[in-house]
Amino acid sequence: MSWTEVIIEIAREHAEGLSDALMEAGALSVSVEDADEGTDQEKPLFGEPGMEPTEAAWDHSRVVALTDIDADQQAIVAEAAAAIGLTTVPAFSTRAVADADWVRLTQSQFEPIHIGTNIWVVPSWHEAPDPNGLILELDPGLAFGTGSHPTTRLCMEWLEAHPAPGKSVLDYGCGSGILAMVAKKLAAGDVAGVDIDPQAIESARANAERNNCEIDFYVPDAFAASSNERHANGKFDIVVANILSSPLKLMAPMLSGRVAPGGSLVLSGVLARQADEVAAAYAPFIKLGVWAEQDGWVALHGTLGQDTVPAARSTTNG
Repeated sequence: MSWTEVIIEIAREHAEGLSDALMEAGALSVSVEDADEGTDQEKPLFGEPGMEPTEAAWDHSRVVALTDIDADQQAIVAEAAAAIGLTTVPAFSTRAVADADWVRLTQSQFEPIHIGTNIWVVPSWHEAPDPNGLILELDPGLAFGTGSHPTTRLCMEWLEAHPAPGKSVLDYGCGSGILAMVAKKLAAGDVAGVDIDPQAIESARANAERNNCEIDFYVPDAFAASSNERHANGKFDIVVANILSSPLKLMAPMLSGRVAPGGSLVLSGVLARQADEVAAAYAPFIKLGVWAEQDGWVALHGTLGQDTVPAARSTTNG
């Protein structure tokens, strides 16, 4: 079977409404792209990972609607335009979409990711490039954390550079559970993960089971009510949080309070320009410094009870 794509370039204020109207008029699917992608006018919608834009559109948007090859594209566009009050039917172009093995095509876009010295994140449909490496079988999903974003990579590299066999680790804002799994595969002892999103917790538990990692994952209320005393009220040898700068600043007392004496705190989800203000929020509790920077993002770390700011390592590109 083949399809036809309808491509419409339109202003931001009409993009979302037109997308919905196209679906109502018979489109099979609709996506919105930056019409200026690849030019000097290209504008990212996301400033930080996990921050959703208030509107999924750009000043100069491109709406792409997939239709049956036999559909009346002119009628679909005209009906959608009328539905949102446009007085004229917007100009559009079409292009043929040939049949394909969509599952295989999608899978081909996700290759194993090499991180640090010896870590590989491998989708389930691939063989591990280095079977002797630290292998994480992880498919792209809804939960944040596949190792592709610099903040995740920085935290994984820190864990690899500071293995702590038998030590306790807390991954706060665990997403897919990838950081907790790295710690566990590096022989950490008691490992726990916390996330406010119940769907992320479900994903993390499934990923941990697939990777034979014994990890306890919680939403915050369940974490506080855990029968495990350390999880409910105690301290961890390593606390890692890859979230965002604003919540990280608000959580400074709580996260610092979860670090055992002599233990390490590692933070990411922080842009390089935000490093000083995040470190300042933690200064009353623990001295933080930039451990490494990658693509404009940094990982901060510090040791509880250490009065000096840790020295940064050389900037890494992956």
